[in-house]
Amino acid sequence: MAARKRASATSATGTDTRPSPPQTQESTTQIDPPIAPPKKGLMLKLCIFFSIPYFYLLYQHYNIDQDLKRSILINAALSVAGFFITQRMIPVASRYVLKRGLFGFDINKKGTPRGTVKVPESLGIVVGIVFLVLAILFQYFNFTADSNWLVEYNAALASICFMILLGFVDDVLDVPWRVKLVLPSIAALPLLMAYAGHTTIIIPKPLVSYVGQEVLDLGWVYKLYMGLLAVFCTNSINIHAGLNGLEVGQTVVIASAILIHNLMQIGASSDPEYKQAHAFSIYLVQPLLATSLALLSYNCYPSSVFVGDTYTYFAGMTMAVVGILGHYSETLLIFFLPQVLNFLLSLPQVLSLSLSLSLSLSLSLSVCVTI
Repeated sequence: MAARKRASATSATGTDTRPSPPQTQESTTQIDPPIAPPKKGLMLKLCIFFSIPYFYLLYQHYNIDQDLKRSILINAALSVAGFFITQRMIPVASRYVLKRGLFGFDINKKGTPRGTVKVPESLGIVVGIVFLVLAILFQYFNFTADSNWLVEYNAALASICFMILLGFVDDVLDVPWRVKLVLPSIAALPLLMAYAGHTTIIIPKPLVSYVGQEVLDLGWVYKLYMGLLAVFCTNSINIHAGLNGLEVGQTVVIASAILIHNLMQIGASSDPEYKQAHAFSIYLVQPLLATSLALLSYNCYPSSVFVGDTYTYFAGMTMAVVGILGHYSETLLIFFLPQVLNFLLSLPQVLSLSLSLSLSLSLSLSVCVTI
């Protein structure tokens, strides 16, 4: 994250070999202060703001099948329980990560008293663990042993679990960015191998005369696109960071938009398979939203915990998974429009090119074209 600076370990061999004065027990024992309490008032306002349109669409606007509505409500109840569990576990986990030296300093508060406070890092591991437990428990209420969706559901959980592990490894080892681009590709393999959906795209009407057909089957190219989508979603959440609550906040907004989109598609469709695909997405996004809100109560300004790459990788992979298996991966990019723009602006830095060099090349090319 750009908003924090990790504490570096001090070397045991120093140039000053003078014996240090004897220290008492009181001077050698340092107790880190507890983290600030969660901002419950803000979370209550956010929950009301997002819940009113969501439940209006679920109960009033659309006539949704009762069995499907029951599964959504069971998943919502588990998500609410996950919200409170996550809120209770974050202070406990913060004490452990502080003991292991996983903390940083908020560089945006440098020069102020808050700039010297140790802020525990990698608290996204709590959200990831609670999410996985909720998602696994939900299988008991919704999926049967012969369910067609059970294979893809477990493949999705495997990819998410893999990404949580790799994100925590990144937090501990601080791997270079080139390796970070490869990690989501590895984590997406279970998802791509279990994917049994369509690999076709609808050609826009103005281009049908040029292509010669309205529907084009891309085959393995479409699966390559899905793998690249997983890489983009995972790293876009990680890149678009730097302010207190920005990583979790953007996840909350995108997850809320995904939920509304899924309900609208379920209510407007009469195809059972299409409805199940979007319901599948809801089953994963509701726990993501609930646990993220619990983390946001500690991470929004002034932040008392840092989410770490564990959370950004986990959140990005989860939204990529629901977009792919929910069969709306193209629509997902619209929800990621701010991240797409941020990625384009970050390309000169990522490719080690200065912005002035890029502009000069563009101007030279335009001059040549004009001539």
